[in-house]
Amino acid sequence: MPVGDLDPIMIQVTIPLPIPLIFSAFTDPRQLSDWLCDRADVEARVGGRYALTFDEETIPFTSAGTVTRLTPDVEIGFTWRPPTPFDANAPGSPPQEVYVRLQESPEGIDVTLEHSGWANSEPGEEARSWHFRLWDERLHDLKEYLLKAAYG
Repeated sequence: MPVGDLDPIMIQVTIPLPIPLIFSAFTDPRQLSDWLCDRADVEARVGGRYALTFDEETIPFTSAGTVTRLTPDVEIGFTWRPPTPFDANAPGSPPQEVYVRLQESPEGIDVTLEHSGWANSEPGEEARSWHFRLWDERLHDLKEYLLKAAYG
């Protein structure tokens, strides 16, 4: 973990669709803006931009990140900058990391999201809790979005 020692957020949803359809929902800016954020600026390559803008949140913000890992149809990792009220890490500290892995399972494709880098403090715990709710809601939105796109 880059900062602190609070456990990472780990959330998993299973989606009964082909991996390429799911993976593209994490790399295509248009699709990202359909289920995760209001606007996305993504350059799907290691070192590329991964900026997500949330205008409709109770706390509007932009997480201006960078792709740190990318294996097509398997994984994507990117840096994350939380909204100001939840940036509990020390100024100048490294950004947080979000990592998404896709893996086949008997029920479909397991989409596992891990978000690490939480400061071990009360503000860090509040930030982690807020982000847990955000990611849990949005991964379920992803499943609904993809199933609707595939089956109407």
